[in-house]
Formats: sequence, structure tokens, C-alpha cells
Amino acid sequence: MLFLKAKILDIDLENIVLINYDDLKNSQYFSQDRVVIEYKNKEIIAFLYSSKDLINSGEIGLPKKIADELKVKEGDIVNVSHADKPISIQYIKKKMDGNKLKKEEIYTIIDEIVDNNLSNIEISAFITALYINGMDIEEITSMTIRMAETGEMIKWEGQVYDVHSIGGVPGNKYALITVPIIAYTGLKIPKTSSRAITSAAGTADIVEVLTRVNLKVEEIKRVVKETNGCLVWGGALELAPADDITITVERALNIDPKPLLLSSVLSKKLAMGINKLLIDIPLGAKVKNMDEASSLARNFIELGDRLNIYVDCAITYGEQPIGRAIGPALEAKEALLALEDYKKAPNSLVEKAISLSGILLEMGGIAPKGEGKDLAEDILATGKAHDKFMEIIVAQGGEEKTSDEIEVGKYYTDILSPIDGYVTKISNEKITKIAKTAGAPNDKKAGVYLNVKVGNKVEKNDVLFTIYSDSKERLEKAVKLSRLLMPVKVEGMLLKRITRF
Repeated sequence: MLFLKAKILDIDLENIVLINYDDLKNSQYFSQDRVVIEYKNKEIIAFLYSSKDLINSGEIGLPKKIADELKVKEGDIVNVSHADKPISIQYIKKKMDGNKLKKEEIYTIIDEIVDNNLSNIEISAFITALYINGMDIEEITSMTIRMAETGEMIKWEGQVYDVHSIGGVPGNKYALITVPIIAYTGLKIPKTSSRAITSAAGTADIVEVLTRVNLKVEEIKRVVKETNGCLVWGGALELAPADDITITVERALNIDPKPLLLSSVLSKKLAMGINKLLIDIPLGAKVKNMDEASSLARNFIELGDRLNIYVDCAITYGEQPIGRAIGPALEAKEALLALEDYKKAPNSLVEKAISLSGILLEMGGIAPKGEGKDLAEDILATGKAHDKFMEIIVAQGGEEKTSDEIEVGKYYTDILSPIDGYVTKISNEKITKIAKTAGAPNDKKAGVYLNVKVGNKVEKNDVLFTIYSDSKERLEKAVKLSRLLMPVKVEGMLLKRITRF
């Protein structure tokens, strides 16, 4: 056991503590050891790392979050001892060997993830095992239920609806149109969404341009009672906390195992009390062909049945950005334009929004089968969706705004076509990289605006897209990257000549 003087660190380290390099070297501990930090009968599990410069001999660096949990002050003496290995390690190894896990074993893994008893390396091993060996539907059901149960569970009266996209397509801002269309009809639609993980703008990032998104449960219930809908950030709630932890590790690994994709979506909806759900599966993004998309849809539907959530799926076009705007402010501006006068907005955005809305209206019995889309278009065309959206924005703490009032980056550069020809491809991945290099989503005003879509005829020096940023330096980097990546492909009618010589 070590007795060390607490040094409070104003840094954001989840469950990591630091000791002096020489103290570690001369002890019976090793870097990344799991340890118990004890102070006045309070304990916390953490992982031990060392520093040559930041921590003096005889000290232990405690992130403020850990110090607050232990109620430790600067200079207090804390005890450090070896911690037992978590039980779930053996279950993770079992899945690495390709074996099926029992419900109790899955519950233990999820509990120990939430309790911060597993290191990122151990969680990575679990995620990798799922990526390689997968899970059957019984295992996925158990994982989904436990992920929901470890956080807050919200209850509603009556039927509650939601729509969720599995992502992968830039500019996917349809929720800002779909939610008010559904809410106008009287159906409840408490939409929780994420901030950007790998994209240039999550739905929460876009809505935050217009209003508050970090609402607590009671605030959400008030907004939904007043307006029938909301558009909030799920991360402000304690919904399925294991999901947030695994997403962080998935991002670093750049993998998205199907069992976790299914559990991630359905655990959040289960915790939110949703009982009728529409899943948007963009084709050409995370799923590459119709067979793969159809298989994933069947998985969502079967998992929903096991959780008592009625699930429908919509396979949508996803091989180029939805609409023309990519980046929080640009997308908020474009969504508002669609609500103000949908004929002035990009057809791909309007078409997707009213198509998904139509399915939800049919699921809710508001429209007969086959007539939901027409009703959704009417609600949008007559300004009723716009007025409902403004109600929601104000109820969440924002102010009414027009699309013209949304500010975008003050620095911008037009990227021009190098030749005459036709736009044959727009790379989702490359456009996203450019928008993020320009500063999105942290710089809400940064992003990319597309002047062309696939199939458009262009002439040399026509503007293909414009990059916006509030930083000259970031803009310059994004412009350089765009010239390297060439995300918009322009080709002439003659693609290749083959001769006999």
C-alpha cells in the first residue's frame, strides 16, 4: 500500500490518477495497474499512470472529479492499494474466443463499464470481440436492456414516437423539419439526438444554433406537454450511460460493430420511453448495398419486438450529402429555409423530411397508408410546421429567427471547377473532413455549402462549393485539403479512350 499526498489536477481524466515516475519505479506497481484510492472510508477504482514532471515524489495527482467524489482536499493523505481484477474480464475473453455470453455475464460487463471498473483497453477488447465475432439476437437484447437500465428511465402517458438515423451522411438535418410536422398533428415526439461523433454536425449541434439543447428530464416533459415535441441533446441526460462510454472507444478504433449499433440506438429509445420508432438507414453510407440495409432493418425490427418497441425502417438514399449545407449554422439556416418556403430549399432535404414524416403519420394513425407523405407536405407547405418549430424553439429557451438571421463564418473561399463537364460524384467522407478542418462542429459557423449536386452540368471556373470558417488559419487548411482531396468529381462525357496501338 502507498500513502501519498493529494495534488488536485484541473484536468478531465475519467478514472486515471498520476504518481511520480520514480515512485512508481520503486514500488510494486506498474503503469496502467488498477488501484483502489481510499480516503476516510470512501473508495474509488482508478488506473495508475506516472509523470516525470507534473507530479512530485510522494504525491498523487487526482483529477478534480475524483477528488470531489472522495471529498479530498489538496495535501490530504490518501491510501493506494491494488484492486482486484473485474469479473467481466473473463467474460470478455469468452467473447473473444467466439462463445455466446449468458445474460448475467453481459449484465456484469455493462455494469462494470458504467462503474468505470474497466480500462479503455479492456473496453476496446470487448468492442473488438463484438466486431469480429458478433452477437446473436438474445445477447443483443440482454445488452440493450442492461444499457438502458443502468441510466435514467423516462415514462410517458400514451404512445410516444421518434425517428432516428444510423448516420453516415453529411447534411442529414431532416429532424428539424420532421419533428414539428409530427408534433403539429398532436403526436408526441421527444427527439433526443447526439452531438457530432465523426460527422461535421450532429442534430444537437444544429439545433443549438437556435436554442438550448441541454435540457433536463423535467424541462423536456414541460416542453413536450406544451408543444408535443422537442429537439434536445441526449448527452445532457443520464440515458444508457454505457453507450456514451463505448462510443468514445469506438471513435478511437474507428469501428462500429453491429451489436453495438443496434444496442446503442434501441437502449437510448428504451430509456426515453419511446414505443413507436422509425429507423432511417441511408444506403451508401454505413451500409453499402440493399441486402446489407435490409438485413440491418430486420435486425432492428426483431430487436424492437423483443423490447416492446414497434419499429419500422426506411432505407434512404445516402450516396451524397442531404441538401447543400454541411456544418451547424449552415444546416440550421437551410432547415429554416425549408420551413419558411420549402420550394426554395433543396429537394433532397424536403423529400427526405416529408417521406419520413409520412411514415410516422401513418404509424400514428393520422393518415391512411400511402397518404402520409401528402399530408406531411401540406403541413410543411402551409407554414404549420414552421410555426410549430418556433413554438418548440421558444419553449426550449431560444428566440424566433429567420433563415436570413443565421450567421455563418465570416471567412470563406469558393472552390472552382477545373474543367467543363458533369458532376459524377460527391464524396461524403471527403466533404465531412473538409468541413471539420474548417472548424465544424466546435465552430458553429464553419462548414461547406455545395453549389452543385451529382448530375449537374458545370463549366470551367463555376463554383463547386464554398468553405466557411470563423478562423482564417482553419479556412486556409480546409482549402488546401479540398484541393488535395477533390471531393466533388467533375468529368467530361469522354471518360477514357482505348486504341489498338
